Amino acid sequence: MSDLHVVATVQAKPGSEEMVRDGFPPLEVATRKEEGCVSYQIFESTTAVRTFVVLEVFESQEAFDAHLQTPHFQAWMNTFGEHLTGAPVVHILKALP
Repeated sequence: MSDLHVVATVQAKPGSEEMVRDGFPPLEVATRKEEGCVSYQIFESTTAVRTFVVLEVFESQEAFDAHLQTPHFQAWMNTFGEHLTGAPVVHILKALP
């Protein structure tokens, strides 16, 4: 079975970008320690204002689903969700043959 590749984007509300940016490192560190996490990187867009992109690779859909239920992910969403323009946009990708 091949790894599950995920791209998630969030946009901070105006004036909240620094708060959102500063909230990512603890989430990144905790997620990288999860069983089934292959890679987890967070980027800030240089072309879309206040936009952050998370590139994620998990061993399986089950590992990704478990990530969404972890205390650190739930805490991040509870703390920073109100500072986003909307829900994260999540794309689960499959490689072309």
